[in-house]
Amino acid sequence: MNSEIKKNLGFIFGRRSIRVFLPGEVSDEQVKTLLEAAMSAPSAVAKDPWRFVVVREKETLKKIADALPNGKMLPNAAVGIVVCGDIEAAHDKQLSYLLQDCAAAIENLLLAAHTLGLGTCWLGVHPRENRVKAIKEILGLPENIIPVSVVAVGKPGEVKEPQTRYKAEKVHYERW
Repeated sequence: MNSEIKKNLGFIFGRRSIRVFLPGEVSDEQVKTLLEAAMSAPSAVAKDPWRFVVVREKETLKKIADALPNGKMLPNAAVGIVVCGDIEAAHDKQLSYLLQDCAAAIENLLLAAHTLGLGTCWLGVHPRENRVKAIKEILGLPENIIPVSVVAVGKPGEVKEPQTRYKAEKVHYERW
């Protein structure tokens, strides 16, 4: 790949999962920017089924972390953004469309955070029933709202080198 193109795509290659956070706040303006980026994602038939719960309270972050086996860093993050989907709003009320739309929103959020100098870690909730149930209970989510993931956001306390996981053997042209 041409070095100029790779440089321009640095915000993608440089985005890495951060599991160590430094003390420090993420401003309301930064959170709004992240949510604006998330909601700029494509969505099936522009249904935008995504919904977000912004969590700053340390006790709530700890409860969420306890429900997610890989979420131990969450209480050290400045904020947790719980990405949910409204099944009633999803295209044809299909779970698959809801998940695709939320995943696109999550990736936009992760890339925006990286460009703002913030660290993030995407923590999966759906499809693990015990995780879905726990997050619904902790946050008091209505029946039609499905928690898809939690994104830990904060000041990065670790630096990871940019990378690509491209493997030519995983690409097929024209036919399998």
